[in-house]
Amino acid sequence: MQTNLRRFRWLSTRTPPSDRRRLVVISGARQTGKTTLARDLYPDLRYVNLDAIEERETVRSLRTAVWGTTIGPAVIDEAQKEPGVFDKVKYAYDEGALRFSVLLGSSRVLLLHRVRESLAGRAFVYELWPLTLSELGAPAGTPPSRPLFDRLITAPEDFRALLSAEPPRLIGEEVGSRTEAFDHLAAWGGMPELLSLDDGERREWLRSYQQTFLERDLADLGRVSDLLPFRKLQRLVMLRTSGLLHYAELARDAALGTPTVRRYLEYLRLSYQVILLPPYSANLTSATIKTPKIHWMDLGLLRQTTGYSGELTGPLFESLVVSEARKWVDTLGRDTPLSFYRTRSGREVDLVVTTAHGLIGVEVKNRPKIVPRDASALRALAKALGEEWVGGVVVYRGEDVLDLGGDVWAVPVHRLFG
Repeated sequence: MQTNLRRFRWLSTRTPPSDRRRLVVISGARQTGKTTLARDLYPDLRYVNLDAIEERETVRSLRTAVWGTTIGPAVIDEAQKEPGVFDKVKYAYDEGALRFSVLLGSSRVLLLHRVRESLAGRAFVYELWPLTLSELGAPAGTPPSRPLFDRLITAPEDFRALLSAEPPRLIGEEVGSRTEAFDHLAAWGGMPELLSLDDGERREWLRSYQQTFLERDLADLGRVSDLLPFRKLQRLVMLRTSGLLHYAELARDAALGTPTVRRYLEYLRLSYQVILLPPYSANLTSATIKTPKIHWMDLGLLRQTTGYSGELTGPLFESLVVSEARKWVDTLGRDTPLSFYRTRSGREVDLVVTTAHGLIGVEVKNRPKIVPRDASALRALAKALGEEWVGGVVVYRGEDVLDLGGDVWAVPVHRLFG
């Protein structure tokens, strides 16, 4: 896999050109590439970094009335660091002195709170996640083709036709780049900065990232004074990735009160670290459970924090697949809610994708071969859903796209998301 830091980012296909009358807000976890993307997309705009105290002081002292003529169209990084900037941008925009600006921020709760307060109805908000498998596997700067996953969820009425048209197996450089991208994602996660580093430097970078998150982003989000309990809770959540979320159990193991656990988990969600995947229950019986599942987004940070460097486990593989799906639908703005299905008797489908034409079930199997019983949970869900069912996919770590019958297919993970 190429180590060049520059990668095509799918979010660039949605962001508007600078000749439009528009305020653009790009949020996301620290170091996902927001600054790089914005400066690549808008090279002619002034760049203002409010992480620098001197820049904040300059912006703070600038009179609102002259913002449009003094700053003008700009990329404003770490915008949440100076609350007054939002009112000044709003004033200039409403007065017609400013037609376009980009605001970046890694502290979701503060940034979006201030957007809602000052820029409601004016700003278009986008989220930049860590690199997807599709972005990692593409040659540097080259737009890749849309992954099979996107084609399935945007044209679910063609479910069988799309999968039937897929080559049973890929060979040569194409499969090599996809599998290398998957191996990197499974071992190191999707932070762009890691691409240019060797393994030792990657471990050090992830260690530093963890410290930065705790000391800066968490301080912005929650004003947490004692980081040790939060660290313990964070590690416990990582160890439970792809498991059902039980607040009381986490509170007991972390020696914290349940309200504190709920608050800390909300900080993790707001800082793009975890996904709380809801259960699917619409139009189904009360036999389905109501408890969400928790997935840690980035396996590189999980491995660094927990000290696990071994083979990809079932729970880690499931979280990787769910994270890829979440990154994709958020990045492309797809109106496709994600959930999972589980009955009280324990029958489970790892991911349910709600599309305009019905539901697609995704079962995750961490092995290179598929057997017929691997589709049993999908067939049970198909029966429960009736006409709402579109089809099912068993995602696995093999090589072949296989028709398992009954609108259920086995698809290698690098073919679904690559």
